[in-house]
Amino acid sequence: MTKTNPGRFFEDYAVGDLITHAVPRTLSGGERALYHALYPARSALYSSDAFAQACGLPASPLDDLIAFHTVFGKTVPDVSLNAVANLGYADGRFLAPVYAGDTLTSVSEVIGIKQNSNGTSGVVWVRTTGRNQREEDVLTYVRWVMVRKRGAGPAPKTVIPDLPDAVAAKNLVVPGGLSFAEYNFALAGEPHRLSDYDIGEVIDHVDGITIEEAEHMMATRLWQNTAKVHFDATNRPDGRQLIYGGHVISLARALSFNGLANAQMIVALNGGAHANPCFAGDTVRAWSEVLDKTGELAPGVGAARLRLVATKGFAGQLRGEDGKYLPEVLLDLDYWALMPL
Repeated sequence: MTKTNPGRFFEDYAVGDLITHAVPRTLSGGERALYHALYPARSALYSSDAFAQACGLPASPLDDLIAFHTVFGKTVPDVSLNAVANLGYADGRFLAPVYAGDTLTSVSEVIGIKQNSNGTSGVVWVRTTGRNQREEDVLTYVRWVMVRKRGAGPAPKTVIPDLPDAVAAKNLVVPGGLSFAEYNFALAGEPHRLSDYDIGEVIDHVDGITIEEAEHMMATRLWQNTAKVHFDATNRPDGRQLIYGGHVISLARALSFNGLANAQMIVALNGGAHANPCFAGDTVRAWSEVLDKTGELAPGVGAARLRLVATKGFAGQLRGEDGKYLPEVLLDLDYWALMPL
């Protein structure tokens, strides 16, 4: 009797399956330090207890994407160990801040399946929820992955979930006590308020980062992401290790500080696609487009709906004349972030 886990294949999923993921993770300031070493993250709210307390929080939370990567990493052995690719995200909401000392767990429900026409793989949709040690939901999101089949066999009944185009502004969760009424723009790094941004405005974040293999490997290990395509070069015909898509998300989010320093807290992931594969040696740049804005959600607090694009190309360039993503585009992420009005 084998005691090792070969990972699930497409045939191992059925709509309605509830998967409790192993290995709870207690987070500390160590994860914050490593995160800020791997990415040029420098948001004031996530860097300073004093700044966070001046905004009404008890202390500086851990970066939102630390929570996301941790919850995501728990799911990999059960959802995407045998994935060909992680295809996208939708309907994600950050429900509560995560602080040093919190312990996170993950649970996923299978909400959709569809076999590909080639008969060798299929797409699986799951809704994942991350909870803290008090059984409070801290975030939830849907993602879909392409997973290899174990062998030939009949296709299951196709079920494609009905997902919203975006999280409605009324459903955004603002952390209790958060106030930007006395927001310190000088310490935050830029003077720009939500009202200074126009819908349709495109922001070139200017800077670029060349991805090194060692940094990517450290990141996937940090988040306990065991997907084979990130570790084992023999899993791809070209013999290359695929850069974890979350690594690209965090790089792009960190780069967006230059021009969006006051987009402090991610509160929703409306949608996202890893448009093209990313490999070590690629130089990642980022640009954003303002898609929408809210009114006041809490004292001095509003939200901007932003499109964040990671690319090897130029700002503002996303799709070709055929409507497909340009080959240099790596990530197209639609999210809501809280900002001072």
